[in-house]
Amino acid sequence: MTKSFKTFLKHTAKDFHNQSVNPPVVRASTIIFRSMQHIRKMQAKAQKNPTGGHYDYGRQGTSTTHILQKILTKLEESHHVFTTPTGFGAVFLAIFSVTRPGDEIIVADPVYSPTRLLTEKFLKEFNIKTIFYNPSDLKTLENSITKKTKLIFVENPGSNTFDFQDLGKILSIAKKHKILTAIDNTWGTPYFLKPIKLGFDMAIVSATKYYSGHSDVMGGSLAVNKKVFDKVRKAERITGLRLGPDDAYLITRGLRTLDVRLDKHRENAKKVAAFLSKNKRIKLLYPYKKNSLNFRMWKRYYSGASGLMGLKINSKNRNSVKKFVNSLKLFGYGYSWGGFESLALHQEFRETGKRKYMNLSKDEHLVRLHVGLEDPNDLIADIKQALRHLK
Repeated sequence: MTKSFKTFLKHTAKDFHNQSVNPPVVRASTIIFRSMQHIRKMQAKAQKNPTGGHYDYGRQGTSTTHILQKILTKLEESHHVFTTPTGFGAVFLAIFSVTRPGDEIIVADPVYSPTRLLTEKFLKEFNIKTIFYNPSDLKTLENSITKKTKLIFVENPGSNTFDFQDLGKILSIAKKHKILTAIDNTWGTPYFLKPIKLGFDMAIVSATKYYSGHSDVMGGSLAVNKKVFDKVRKAERITGLRLGPDDAYLITRGLRTLDVRLDKHRENAKKVAAFLSKNKRIKLLYPYKKNSLNFRMWKRYYSGASGLMGLKINSKNRNSVKKFVNSLKLFGYGYSWGGFESLALHQEFRETGKRKYMNLSKDEHLVRLHVGLEDPNDLIADIKQALRHLK
């Protein structure tokens, strides 16, 4: 990128043809041509430049989706970015593109529970074996590698427990054994971490979250390097996993303020974390404690932190934890995160998946907070009044 991240987001993709700041929404199932010769000419261009936005059918996209892909490719500093109807669609596309029956994949234990279900249960029916590794002990990763291992799938930080891993070491192991790598980078986005530049083959972001920023659109992105581009392109065309133009438009519009919003999420989360860190019942799952492994691993690879954090609450009274969450007035209750508003969830064990390496006693409870763009003093006051219910 010749311009800074912030400037690029404000000035890219202006449409001088239609004299609009944002590109128009182009909806099309049929891509129309002047003649058969015109179709063949376009198809030849697509063969020569498969990332150039040359389409002959609407399932492949329109100018609206192509513009979003170009923006994200710049942000990710990748070879190309594919867009999907949901964030989980990008997870599926990454794995489906590079694995086949008889293969094995190694997955971080604290992955998003649907990712765990896909890899552990669904892929098993297609004779693809999944092995989970301990994010805090990468020997469990390297010791699981066999000649059949095709992919190492990382989620960083870990879902709900926010384990930060040594990404450089994971990449070193993968390179040594010539294994492909993918990472779910939804928490950090390429604003705080650029996985392809770091050495990953594929990087996933749920565009539903911070890219959109307004909790009103679903989408996903899969950034790739040259090595896996052809495999992913073929899989994308076969599966039809393509983002629609209306969602692409909303995500493009949301990206204009990605940096402003993430800076504010980070600022607010830091203040909320400082307040929560003083409570003896709570272990904060967020990179704030400078002498912790999580902080060191976060600091080594990330330029900042987003607004999503976990709380490990020690209480013999489970109902009091629920009452604490239910007493929050400025935090909404709902799945997803990354929008402008604050959210809270009491995490049931079933929602974390049946993990092999999660150490959680019967008196420890997980609560997830997404710190939004409200006044942080108001959020802290809200948390303070709700904490009185903890016993």
